[in-house]
Amino acid sequence: MDINTDVVIVGCGVAGLYSALKLPRDKRIVIITKSDAESSDSFLAQGGICVQRDDEDYDSYFEDTMKAGHYENRKESVDIMIRGSRAVIADLVEYGVRFEQENGEFLYTREGAHSRPRILFHEDITGKEITSTLLRQVRKLSNVTLYEYTSMTDIIEEEGVCKGVWVEDVQDMISDKQTQEQPGKQYKIYAKDTILATGGIGGNYQHSTNYPHLTGDAIEIAKAHGIRLEHLDYVQIHPTTLYSEKPGRRFLISESVRGEGAVLYNEKKERFVDELLPRDVVAKAIFEQMKEEGTEHVWLSLEPIPREKILKHFPNICQHCLEEGYDVLKEWIPVVPAQHYFMGGIWVDSDSRTSMERLYAVGETSCNGVHGANRLASNSLLESLVFAGRAAQKIMCE
Repeated sequence: MDINTDVVIVGCGVAGLYSALKLPRDKRIVIITKSDAESSDSFLAQGGICVQRDDEDYDSYFEDTMKAGHYENRKESVDIMIRGSRAVIADLVEYGVRFEQENGEFLYTREGAHSRPRILFHEDITGKEITSTLLRQVRKLSNVTLYEYTSMTDIIEEEGVCKGVWVEDVQDMISDKQTQEQPGKQYKIYAKDTILATGGIGGNYQHSTNYPHLTGDAIEIAKAHGIRLEHLDYVQIHPTTLYSEKPGRRFLISESVRGEGAVLYNEKKERFVDELLPRDVVAKAIFEQMKEEGTEHVWLSLEPIPREKILKHFPNICQHCLEEGYDVLKEWIPVVPAQHYFMGGIWVDSDSRTSMERLYAVGETSCNGVHGANRLASNSLLESLVFAGRAAQKIMCE
């Protein structure tokens, strides 16, 4: 059952999909994903994607990213991301991504820690719009084969060089309860180049906005092979997820809601923090309020936002909150911080190369230093796309 190909990509979020799209059509590509193709965190991104609006925006965008990251960011990577942003947006539009426009011009929104509006969006489901569009484009490619419910169990290493991955077919384990305790079929995918795009680590947490099957598999495998890792303690907590006593993934209330004017209240109906401060600062303030008052959550009010803007910009949030019994147009909603994003991961250089030859890492599983100690809102999709494109470009040149 072993497979031979030119490039194997592990993961089909925006980073994995964009890598495939940017590689030459004469390369045979295999993409594997641990669940179904739509169950990646890229689909869940609500707020939007950052972009350098114009030449005058560079300095403030750079400073905003550095400040949010507590100046622990890799400056070269931040520069690469910002300067590559316009080309990525042009690609997305050409692929068919629909960003909000008015009179033929892009509309921009603002989120916490941004000094000006520079975020493109599609309603409040930007990640779904981008990722589903990229997935449709990838499915059209005759040189790409996508295997769902296929989990990487190890990489193939020969004399310090990555030669592909070991995988396990988990479809049988899902469809047949009797075989759930038994291992699935295992085989090898040999490839000249391997790209790890396995996403985050939220499945390891009790409260997370991530899909539960995202458990940092690539991190553990890299550690076992002595591949360089970086900043494994840099885990971002999102300040505002919808409070629930139900088990499972927490529903994220986008940063852009506060960017458009929503405010936070404690149990005494008092504001207690500047809602546009970086995420880690806002999350810490919420935790302190909860501890001081002995509560399980705080309150988020959308009252300062015009009704028309709420309905147009945040329809998905409105609908989900209604399903949970809260009408954001009429009442405050309970919110609580939850694990959201992993800024550390597998160390990579500016071309997304890991410390092992022929092995690349992109997206949330990689650490190229863009985010520093705390990711600036809506930089994740952009960073993933820019450095996934650079991985593809490097593979083409080798």
